[in-house]
Amino acid sequence: MDAAKVKELKQFIDQCKSNPSVLADPSLSFFRDYLESLHAKVPPDAYREGKSEPRASVVEESEEEEQRVEVEEKEEEEDEIVESDIELEGDIVEADNDPPQKMGDSSTEVTDEKREAAAEAKAKAMEAISEGKLDEAIELSTEAIMLNPSAIMYATRASVYIKMKKPNAAIRDATAALEINPDSAKGYKTRGMAHAMLGHWEEAVHDLHVASKIDFDEEIAAVLKKVEPNALRIEEHRRKYDRLRREREERKVERVRLRRRAEAQAAYEKAKKEEQSSSSERPGGMPGGAGGMPGGFPGGMPGGFPGGMPGGFPGGMPGGFPGGMPGGFPGGMPGGGPGNVDFSKILNDPELMAAFSDPEVMAALQDVMKNPANLAQHQANPKVAPIIAKMMAKFGGPK
Repeated sequence: MDAAKVKELKQFIDQCKSNPSVLADPSLSFFRDYLESLHAKVPPDAYREGKSEPRASVVEESEEEEQRVEVEEKEEEEDEIVESDIELEGDIVEADNDPPQKMGDSSTEVTDEKREAAAEAKAKAMEAISEGKLDEAIELSTEAIMLNPSAIMYATRASVYIKMKKPNAAIRDATAALEINPDSAKGYKTRGMAHAMLGHWEEAVHDLHVASKIDFDEEIAAVLKKVEPNALRIEEHRRKYDRLRREREERKVERVRLRRRAEAQAAYEKAKKEEQSSSSERPGGMPGGAGGMPGGFPGGMPGGFPGGMPGGFPGGMPGGFPGGMPGGFPGGMPGGGPGNVDFSKILNDPELMAAFSDPEVMAALQDVMKNPANLAQHQANPKVAPIIAKMMAKFGGPK
């Protein structure tokens, strides 16, 4: 490097040391960024008023804020799911709210006389049904039920309530019939038809299918043909919105997971940054060990690399290179480096400066400094060997 340029650079560095506000000049922002990239401690005066933090910190906080806002916006977008109406076909009747009809006592002992009287009432009820006298049929059916509660009489009275468009009463009688005889086809049939009248499409399909399996007839098939499409639409509607709610919940869980991950990452980055900042503030340089570079570079490298050579040689070079580095640096560097050593050759070498920022290279160099005999262990390393060779050449050692 031209000696005149080196002299000018030294004068500029001295000026920065005596007056750090010089670095506040916008045209020197690239130099501040470079110092920050090396984790150098840049004085607050090197920033313009109102900008007391390095740009990297501001960028990190800005990115964290953008992520947080993005997550919040996504959460706001998740509105409650509102189910649409289902287009159903078929007529329904208004529910009957009459007081419950009289029901028989199944625990009462049925004598022969009661059984005969019940049979007579049943016959008259069937005749009334055939003549369309529904109220009379209800009275006669009730009389038979009170005398001898049976599944057939409950189912018969339920069928009359169907004709009278009283589905709730029919459901009560049909259910009573099924409690006595769970295989009553007429009980399932009348209850299924009653559910269909109320618009209970799924319940209707269930009961009518069971009735069809026990004792199929054309009337059951006709009713099923009307109610099954509605039941299918309801089932599809339910599955759709169950899926939407499940997916919504899964997205919510994923947002929580991502938010926690982002918070953990932010905490980690903050701790890492604080650790790096703390490390850059520690006094370092190259305090010379025995026969090494006594005193290091007091005050750090001229020009604002406090803490020693950036990115490397933490704690200096203890002991110099005692005994000489095999193949080079014979006898160490007594007295802080012989007069023929030009350190500007190292500081102005981009390859060496980049290598000093590589943890692997620095670990190898420190290993060799502690025990020069370990040099042989690193000769096969394609990253380390060329750096050691170049340093030997610059210090005048054998190549």
